[in-house]
Amino acid sequence: MLTTEELYQLLYHHMGPQYWWPADSKIEIIIGAILVQNTNWRNAEYAIERLQQETNLDPQRISELPLELLQEYIRSSGFYKNKGRAIHGIFQWLEMYDYNYEVIKSKFGDSLRKQLLSLRGIGEETADVLLVYIFEEIEFIPDSYTRRIYQKLGYKDTNTYSQLKRQIRLPGYFTNQDANEFHALLDNFGKNYFNVKSDRRYTFLDEYFIE
Repeated sequence: MLTTEELYQLLYHHMGPQYWWPADSKIEIIIGAILVQNTNWRNAEYAIERLQQETNLDPQRISELPLELLQEYIRSSGFYKNKGRAIHGIFQWLEMYDYNYEVIKSKFGDSLRKQLLSLRGIGEETADVLLVYIFEEIEFIPDSYTRRIYQKLGYKDTNTYSQLKRQIRLPGYFTNQDANEFHALLDNFGKNYFNVKSDRRYTFLDEYFIE
């Protein structure tokens, strides 16, 4: 069975840097992390594009949007009512700290994940994404593709996010950039591997996968 360190090295050797998260600003990453919940990236992207057109992704303008109008702009992402409330909620929280991510990180320290989870609409995966991509922490993000990959590698108890997260410890040398790359590599490999319906090509991980 591959260790996490071996898996990271294999993925990086064969796939190279992923330049992920695809966004021009941290505000766009925050919005994308919420909008991509329970949908595919393209649907989230449509919603981001609409918000860009209407608000230039200015956080104050988004915060001041009537909730119903914000929800209409992000309708393509699905579950748009809850996602609209989540965007308003996290922006109001960030505004309390003038969107100064370093101040927030310093204030909450090791309890930052718990604080993020207390915000409306922010679950475990979204909280970890924000920790890695916004607050530059080192976290393992066992999203659905990652759980399927680890299951194929023979790991047990991979059915839920928290089950796999409790099992996996990132290598001690990991930097924030390593955590970023590992998440992106796993996610992009999963998209390419699991979304092909037939005639899947051999991949460099096949020899490690179990049926």
